[in-house]
Amino acid sequence: MGELIHNAANRKKILKHLILELHRGEAPADIKNRLAEWLQKIPYQDVVEVEQELMAEGLPQEEVLRLCDVHARVLEGSIDRSGTPAVQPGHPVEVMRRENRALEKIIEKLKDLYRRSGSAGSPVQAGSLTAEMSGLFEKLAEVNLHYVKKENLFFPYLEKLGITGPPKVMWGKHDETRRMLKAAQQVLGVPGTLSSEDLEAMVETVLKPASQSILEMVLKEEEIFFPMCLDKISEKDWQDIERQMPEIGFCLIEAVAVRKPAGERGISGAEISEGKMSLPTGTMTAAELTSLLNTLPVDITFVDSEDRVRYFSQGRERIFSRNRSILGRDVRLCHPPSSVHVVEKILADFKSGKRDSAPFWIKMGKKFIHIEYFALRDEKGRYLGTLEVSQDLTQKKSLAGEQRLLSYE
Repeated sequence: MGELIHNAANRKKILKHLILELHRGEAPADIKNRLAEWLQKIPYQDVVEVEQELMAEGLPQEEVLRLCDVHARVLEGSIDRSGTPAVQPGHPVEVMRRENRALEKIIEKLKDLYRRSGSAGSPVQAGSLTAEMSGLFEKLAEVNLHYVKKENLFFPYLEKLGITGPPKVMWGKHDETRRMLKAAQQVLGVPGTLSSEDLEAMVETVLKPASQSILEMVLKEEEIFFPMCLDKISEKDWQDIERQMPEIGFCLIEAVAVRKPAGERGISGAEISEGKMSLPTGTMTAAELTSLLNTLPVDITFVDSEDRVRYFSQGRERIFSRNRSILGRDVRLCHPPSSVHVVEKILADFKSGKRDSAPFWIKMGKKFIHIEYFALRDEKGRYLGTLEVSQDLTQKKSLAGEQRLLSYE
């Protein structure tokens, strides 16, 4: 038995067999007993690799999602995290764990309200409990920030290492939880009073599943996801993740300041090397950047800090005509004399810091045109110039309802 436990290939073979038995409908309690008997403690890496293998072998992602909660509960307490490195305060994983503790506190309060809902003796008591639950679910909705940090910061670094299965499964579970939370907030927001029976039914069918879904994700993170991240992601990548976390925001905790390692210069301006321009948020060739600017559904004109026109985009359907002869021209000379005083006022407000934008909208025949000027500033707030953005909003003004990504054909 000892040889079996310590042999990684055998461990994974048994674990995969047990998960497939869950897939075929075997009782989770029986499988948990066999797991404890055969494997005792399972390194988290085995769980990750088995999930990845099952998806690669053709087990549909939807089925992996369905099994995710079941086998997480079966594996609870059986996963070995003893080799997980410690993290310092402010490390992205430490921040995410603090968010989890805050989520757990909210859910503990909800559990108390769930228990009390069964003995609500009057519509008044039921209404009071419903109002408390509604406030707590409003706070729980911040879990979206927690999930977005995983999806936009943690997952990309794992995917670069070839770890794609667990992120796909987790993202699917995030979306399930989001749908459950939305349903919970909707039923809690229905006007009118509830009977104690209606409240209890709402708790059992809608509210408990939503909060339980969050707790199950906390378990997956603590038992599998965070140890995997700490094992795989490099220190340099952790610094990148930490630097970007404030851009997304924090879930139920105070904003966390980014720790700046000694000697680090941070993200600077653009650099050009081997035909590519490296910007703080990515790298592009001149051809790619030109195509991007010309494909945007807006007209762009840039005026530098000396009030001279330095650039304009060349979209397929320009709103206002531009030609290269205006490059280097004083922007005041590009406007009719009757409106120069307005241009002067906008530039003065931008340079003084009084304003950062100036929007206008006009009708050109049947078209509705939106024009907005923006002050461009560097990271220290110094004025760099003005950006003019013009857009034909005629068609967009008539949009109604929704066309979501999944309705694309």
